[in-house]
Amino acid sequence: MTKEMYMEIEKYMLSCMNDGAHDRQHIYRVLYTVLDLAVDYAVDKDVLVAAAMLHDIGRDAQFKDPERDHAVVGADMAYDYLLEIGWDGNKASHVRDCIAAHRYRSSNPPVSIEAKILFDADKLDAAGTMGIARTLMYNGIVSRQLYSVDENGNVSMGTMDNEPSFFYEYNWKLKNVYDKFFTNKAKMIAEERRKASIDFYESMFDEVDKVHKKGISLLMKIVF
Repeated sequence: MTKEMYMEIEKYMLSCMNDGAHDRQHIYRVLYTVLDLAVDYAVDKDVLVAAAMLHDIGRDAQFKDPERDHAVVGADMAYDYLLEIGWDGNKASHVRDCIAAHRYRSSNPPVSIEAKILFDADKLDAAGTMGIARTLMYNGIVSRQLYSVDENGNVSMGTMDNEPSFFYEYNWKLKNVYDKFFTNKAKMIAEERRKASIDFYESMFDEVDKVHKKGISLLMKIVF
C-alpha cells in the first residue's frame, strides 16, 4: 500500500469516527496489533490495513439506530468506498468480509486469516484494563448504569440483570473474550491482560457490595 493510499483511507476513517469509546486511537491500536499478529502469517497486508482502518466506520449508524449492526453497515460502507477510490473488486470484497465478521456479538465468524487477525486485534482492545476503561466510557455515552440491585437491595453481580450495566457487560463479554481468539499470539497477549480485568471487577464489586450491605443494615436501625 502506498503512503498516499494509506492517507486517503485514514482521512475517510477520521471523518466517520464520533464514538469516544471507539475513537481514532482505538483504530490505531487495532491497526498496530493486526500488524503484530500478522508477522506469523502470509497475509494480504493491503486488505488487513484497510480492514483495520475501516472496521468501525459503521458505528455512527448503529448509535443512531441500535437495530443496525455496525459491522454489517461498516462492511458495505468500506466496500463502496474502496471501489470509489479505485480498488480491485476482489480486494474490496475481502475487506468487506473481514469487517462484517469482526463483531463479538455475531453469528458470522471470521473465515480468512485476515478476518481472524482483525477479530483478534479488535478483541484484544476489549481485554485487560483497556477493555474495562472502554466499556465504562461507552456505558457513560449511552447512559447505562454501573450495576443494578435486586428488590432487597443486594448488588447484582451482573449475571442475570435485565437492564444492561457495566457488571452485566463484564460477565457477558469481558470475562469471556479470552476464549474467543484465533491466533496463538493473541491468546498469549490476552492471558497477560486477564488478571488485571478480573482484579478490577472483583475489587469494584466488593466495594459497592460492602457499601450497600452495611448501609442497608444501618438504615434499618433508624427506619421503622
